[in-house]
Amino acid sequence: MDSFSITSSPKGLALLGSTGSIGTQALDVVREQRGRFRVAVLTAGRQWQLLVQQAQEFRPAAVVINDEFYQEVKAALAGQPETQVLAGAAALTEVVQRPDVVVVLTALVGYAGLAPTVAAIRAGKAIALANKETLVVAGELITKLVQEYGVPLLPVDSEHSAIFQCLAGEAQNPIEKVILTASGGPFRGRSTAELAHITKAQALKHPNWTMGAKITIDSATLMNKGLEVIEAKWLFNLRNDQVDVVVHPQSIVHSLVQFEDGSLKAQLGLPDMKLPIQYALGYPQRLRNDFPRFSFLNYPTLTFEAPDLATFRHLPLAYAAMQRGGTAACVLNAANEVAVAAFLQDQVSFLGMADVVADCLQRVPYLADPTLADYAATDAEARRVATSLL
Repeated sequence: MDSFSITSSPKGLALLGSTGSIGTQALDVVREQRGRFRVAVLTAGRQWQLLVQQAQEFRPAAVVINDEFYQEVKAALAGQPETQVLAGAAALTEVVQRPDVVVVLTALVGYAGLAPTVAAIRAGKAIALANKETLVVAGELITKLVQEYGVPLLPVDSEHSAIFQCLAGEAQNPIEKVILTASGGPFRGRSTAELAHITKAQALKHPNWTMGAKITIDSATLMNKGLEVIEAKWLFNLRNDQVDVVVHPQSIVHSLVQFEDGSLKAQLGLPDMKLPIQYALGYPQRLRNDFPRFSFLNYPTLTFEAPDLATFRHLPLAYAAMQRGGTAACVLNAANEVAVAAFLQDQVSFLGMADVVADCLQRVPYLADPTLADYAATDAEARRVATSLL
């Protein structure tokens, strides 16, 4: 564990998904904390031009891009010999094991984050987890590996970061429950009938957060909160009945922990993902910054309400998958990824996404005690079934 202690030398980072919302904000944190971090690895999927710009600025030892854009990136960085250009999924599992990498920020979207996260854990790297699907799909496997290899698992989601911060100094005090807050998305208060003709343009307008398309749609359906419920169970070793959700439209209280004496601790702040990103990358230090500060005078009213589980069916579907365990959450995640992609291509309605997920949970074979290979097979079968339902 010595490599995770506070040192004066820059901390080597591997940013998986550096061109996405979390990745670009992580690089903002690196810029803000000049000299504290060194970018050793950058990876991207399709945004190869932005990856090249990032590589030219941060001069990493390696970059990884999808196979189809390898030649473009290779040519663009030909004059930068210190940066190795790699391509493909296998390269992701290789670069996270580099000796100059101390922390791996996993900000890939969806199931793609699982294999490199497993490789990074086995290589003894600290994990800054922004890819919630890794724990949704294989939470039991990941938590066992983290314990086996003795690496830190540092949550980046604002809600889980809040819980993590609330638990600081509380190691001897059992949790009664955690309460995840949800903004409610752009359609809070709408009826099922009102949601029947929602367009992707409407669903992509989140009231509080700036995020990528997939997570923004998940927030609109409340699936994002469902995935976070499952993630919280595994991150904090909770029973299924210890994770609650409350809708908090202002997104100032990021989550709460209730202890056995009934007292509550909450973490508050402006809705800015750079704060939990910085906390994870800098842990155990809190690093000074010049980000905007929260003032209660600007938010005189904070409100809370129960989620509408009848209208927003994704959240109860996620609870049901968590309750069943095994491969159920893997099916939930894969079906949802297919459904969201189809919605963004106008191939399924807003309400129809929940139908796809529910049908897949019924149709895809269930395994109670899966291996990593079983997860891969289940993910593939769930995607096949979901696609057939469109």
